[in-house]
This record gives sequence, structure tokens and C-alpha cells, in this order.
Amino acid sequence: MAAVSGALALSAFAVPAVQADEKPDAGVNLPSGADVFAAGSGASAAKARAARAAEVPVIKKVVVNGGKDIVVGTKSKQKFTIAITASSPSGIADGFAHLWHGHIDEVDGYLGPTQESGNCKVSADPTTSTCTVSVTVDPRSDDLYTSSLAGTWKVAAGALADTGSQSDFIWNETQGKTRVQRFSKLTVNASPEPVKKGRTLTVTGKLTRANWETNTYKGYTNQPVKLQFKKKGAKSYTTVKTVKTSSTGTLKTT
Repeated sequence: MAAVSGALALSAFAVPAVQADEKPDAGVNLPSGADVFAAGSGASAAKARAARAAEVPVIKKVVVNGGKDIVVGTKSKQKFTIAITASSPSGIADGFAHLWHGHIDEVDGYLGPTQESGNCKVSADPTTSTCTVSVTVDPRSDDLYTSSLAGTWKVAAGALADTGSQSDFIWNETQGKTRVQRFSKLTVNASPEPVKKGRTLTVTGKLTRANWETNTYKGYTNQPVKLQFKKKGAKSYTTVKTVKTSSTGTLKTT
């Protein structure tokens, strides 16, 4: 590619980070709605709940990390929130949620809040509240012990009615979905320098991705990367060509 006046950039496509390095062992026990809200058990509790069926909350929506993917690297802790909006004739006393990975009978990943109850705020309608819980992910802990946990996670969520009874709750193990991704880094260099008009420019770089087993960055192989150029005075970049990374994550083009 001939060098011209302007700015050059490389950007990796947004591709799913779901390639499995190994299949983790199952064995994670998820808390149930009764566990979360400390509900009573037995015939008396069941009878009381049936009598107040109209009080059981309705979950209107659940938002994880503001609707964005959760991206985790190799060292830094990542904190995100889960907001549960629910309603009940008596109002909402509590809302709770967590993330889990795998199948309901073979759970291999769990990311839960650090607090015991949600931070609830009543809306203009007193029957409706939004309760928020915070979750912190540490890639150096057992939170993400294998890179195969990258991808789609399920959202379990529930709410407790403000009736004074711990039995007036709703809990759904599959209330929604979100994505947990491995952080990717792209380095780039253009040569020769200084760049001169009319000269051929060689662009080299490397795309790497977090490996949660080793807590290091490894080459992200066979991935499309866009070579973009912005002319002097232009407001946006234009894609010049697309190249794929090598078996080690490197790339080179002219």
C-alpha cells in the first residue's frame, strides 16, 4: 500500500471469545430462591404462599453491566452490576441475581454478588422497584479458572415482595443471558519511518487474548483484522483491507 497523508489504524473484529481450551469439571452448587431470600419450608410455608399468590412479584427486566459484555483480562478485577426491576402489589423488599455457566444439572461456573441483599430504589410507582447487586470478578482467583468459561452466561434473578413474609418471592434460574469475554490486545507498527508520500508502507502487529489458566496473553490465531485509514481532515476511518492473524497471532500487510 502506498503511503499518503493521513492516519493509519488496525482494529480487530468483534468476534466471540468462546474457543474452549479445555472442558472444566462440573460441581458448582447454585443457591436457590429459597436460599437467597431465606424462605420458610414445609407445608405451612407452601400454604401461606398459596394464600398470597397475588403478592408474588413479577420481574419486569434484568440488566447486566449496563447491557454491555463483561470483559476480563489477566490481572485487574472487574466490577459490574446487575439491576433487577420487579413489581408486586405490596412493593418490593429485595432483589437478587447471579450469573452461572453450563447446564442446570452440570454447572461449571458461578459469579455472585458480594452483598447479601440488593440495593433497592422505589420508582414513581410504589409497587415497582429496581434492586441492584454488585459482582466483582478476579481473574487470578477461581472465578474464571479456565478460558472455556468465556462466552454466554445465564442470569438467575429473583425478587421478594414487601409483605413481611419470606415466602412471597419469585426466582428464575434463566431470567436472561450475558456474555463474559477474554480481553484482547492489538499492537501495531508501521515502517519505514518517517512515512513519506508515495512510499510503500509495511504494517505489522500482533493480536493477543487473555488466557485465564496462565494469567498471560497468548496469540489470538486466525482472526480477521481491519486495516483502516483516515485521510487528513477526514472525520472517520475507511477500511483499506482485511487480514487474518497467523498461527501465533501475528499479522503483516502492505
